[in-house]
Amino acid sequence: MSGRPVPPRVTRGEAPPRAGRSTSSRARTRRLPVRLRGPERGQATVEFAFVLPLVVLSALAVMQVGLVVRDQLGVVHAAREAVRVASVQRDPAAAVRAARRTLPGASVDVGVRPAIGDDISVTVEYRSITSLPLVGVLFPDPELRSTATMRVER
Repeated sequence: MSGRPVPPRVTRGEAPPRAGRSTSSRARTRRLPVRLRGPERGQATVEFAFVLPLVVLSALAVMQVGLVVRDQLGVVHAAREAVRVASVQRDPAAAVRAARRTLPGASVDVGVRPAIGDDISVTVEYRSITSLPLVGVLFPDPELRSTATMRVER
């Protein structure tokens, strides 16, 4: 041979050796997972048992808030539908039917019908039932309300 040192072979996933160290005599070591003994055994299970109910309760509370927000959007939509009908029809019962068609169980208050060109208001109220398990009893049933106003056209 020519007297030049041969660089050591590096296999895939292995770092090249540092200067002055030989890889031939030293085997590559891997860290093994630490096994817990004594009082620390099962600690992760106990922590999971403590945290899981809080996570489930938080998720159900977020879902309940989402359902109340959905009901509020329904109340706003019912008020808009009712005032639209009240602005073009003289019969206040038609406005009530339009609101209840959009949101069954809502109470509707149609204001006094003014002259053409003036504003008419409709108020819709609805009690949102909080009925999800575990969190339904924690939240009282909120009263949702929306008022819409529109110019009378006919």
